Amino acid sequence: MKFDQAPNLNYLWTSLMVEELIRQGVDYFCLAPGSRSAPLAGAVAFNPRARSFIHYDERGLAFHALGFVAAAGEPAVLISTSGTAAANFFPAVVEASKRKLPLIVLTADRPPELRKTGADQTIDQPGIFGEYVRWQVDLPCPDEHIKPSFVLTTIDQAVYRSKHPVAGPVHLNCMFREPLAPLKTKDIGSDYWKDLQGWRNRRGAYTRYLLPSKSLPKPQRGEIADTLNKIKHGVVVVGRLSNPQEKEAVLKLSEKLNWPVFADITSGLRLGATHSKVIPYFDQVLLSDSLTKKMPLSGVLHLGGRITSKRWYQWVEKKRPRDYVMVINHPLRHDPLHSVSLRVETDIAQFCQGIWPLIKTRASGQLLTRFQKASSAVDRVLDEFEEKQNSLHEPVIARSISRHIPAGSGLFLANSMPVRDTDMYADPKGKSVVVQAHRGASGIDGTIAAAAGFTVGLKKPVTLLMGDLAFLHDLNSLAMLPRLPKPVVSVVLNNNGGGIFSFLPIAQFEKIFEPYFGTPHGLQFEYAAKLFGLDYFSPGSPSEFVRYYKKAFGQKNSSIIEIKTDRWENFQVHQDLQKAVAATLKRL
Repeated sequence: MKFDQAPNLNYLWTSLMVEELIRQGVDYFCLAPGSRSAPLAGAVAFNPRARSFIHYDERGLAFHALGFVAAAGEPAVLISTSGTAAANFFPAVVEASKRKLPLIVLTADRPPELRKTGADQTIDQPGIFGEYVRWQVDLPCPDEHIKPSFVLTTIDQAVYRSKHPVAGPVHLNCMFREPLAPLKTKDIGSDYWKDLQGWRNRRGAYTRYLLPSKSLPKPQRGEIADTLNKIKHGVVVVGRLSNPQEKEAVLKLSEKLNWPVFADITSGLRLGATHSKVIPYFDQVLLSDSLTKKMPLSGVLHLGGRITSKRWYQWVEKKRPRDYVMVINHPLRHDPLHSVSLRVETDIAQFCQGIWPLIKTRASGQLLTRFQKASSAVDRVLDEFEEKQNSLHEPVIARSISRHIPAGSGLFLANSMPVRDTDMYADPKGKSVVVQAHRGASGIDGTIAAAAGFTVGLKKPVTLLMGDLAFLHDLNSLAMLPRLPKPVVSVVLNNNGGGIFSFLPIAQFEKIFEPYFGTPHGLQFEYAAKLFGLDYFSPGSPSEFVRYYKKAFGQKNSSIIEIKTDRWENFQVHQDLQKAVAATLKRL
């Protein structure tokens, strides 16, 4: 539909909005059906360059968009009708805000004369997402007395604010009067287009924004290099990195520092960890008090986001290093221990490249060699443990996936035990893959939906490792999987309840633990797979799991592999593993 052929002013404005988003490089639109949002949906449908994904559940849809953004590195658009439909976006908006992911939320709304009148499907939508959005606008109803350039510049600002100064969600609340369908009303006068002639004749956006550079001035680089060069016993700890350039730059810098590199599972350096400085089992090494007491820590260089390992934070709390330098590409505080002594806001790749010439090359110290030796010992313990297993235990599944996942594919880790087990027990000798996890607010929400969006953004097959409660919480989103261009292999650890609670002190109180925290459900998931047209496998042994897992990856259809485990047995397996690791490390 050409803009000058729009049937009414509602569709003219929404067509301008969709076109300008596409010109800004934002072309993935996630929509839930609804009446008041019809002008927005119609504009997406009429634009041949718009890519769309439709799902009936707004909560799942929003997490799908989030998964796409995490993989693609570009914003996605969420569209809903008015009322509680908009409120269902809230959990994903919170997660997008916490993870600094650009998301553009368009909620349709009733006109001002219907607000606070008791009109059906009307709630207070302006400001509904509070401080979790980076920018918000309550757009007026389309009006021929308002220049169309207002629509374009509003979209341009929204895209910019979703990316800078701190990436995250933005909210445009869009009021519409009737007609909501593309019905022909009075012609829109030619004078309305006067200030858009240049825009109509070119393909670019109305307003281009240039993101400011975050490179460090030379004096600051010198100050930071001096700090790092003075640290006698240092560690590089690496959270989530954004791209291969950051990974390469981090490893290059570590060659000069000759410090051990503690790589989180989300960093991209933990799996396929072939670099000698990377200590894949640092979390397990930190189990040994007797060993870590011998390991001094006078400084930390923290690159990227937060770390999954609780033991890392406990070790830092004990050691209280004098220098804790954190480098991340946003200004928000990430310092739960209040230990950061120097906070640097810059691009991580640029930081590593800029600081590299100023860092003195040092020989390998005792800290590095001790951690290398200890990590290798942990690897042998885990290999021996795995060889003896005839039963399917959750650490074995995490380790098996890390060994057999195809190179270059995606791995999406649910919260609670899956992300922790993979961080602790994954085999670093496996293939390098792209890893994502919900480690913003760390909620149980939208796991299947996010993995589906992750697959679309990555354009590769994805393995989803999740627990049974996360699976049940997002059951609706299984409807997304048959429509994906690449399959999702969902490995579901069914231990009949909340497995992570068995590791907490509350587990000692038997009378309240099982009904209030264990929350057994007694369900199995074969019929869920049938309901949504997915392949289903239920392996009974580790070797059978590997066979089914490889078979699932060889098919075009998405699948569910259900692993039935026992919560208390799983807890005991973790305890036995930790005892075996600690005993081995004590002998070093």
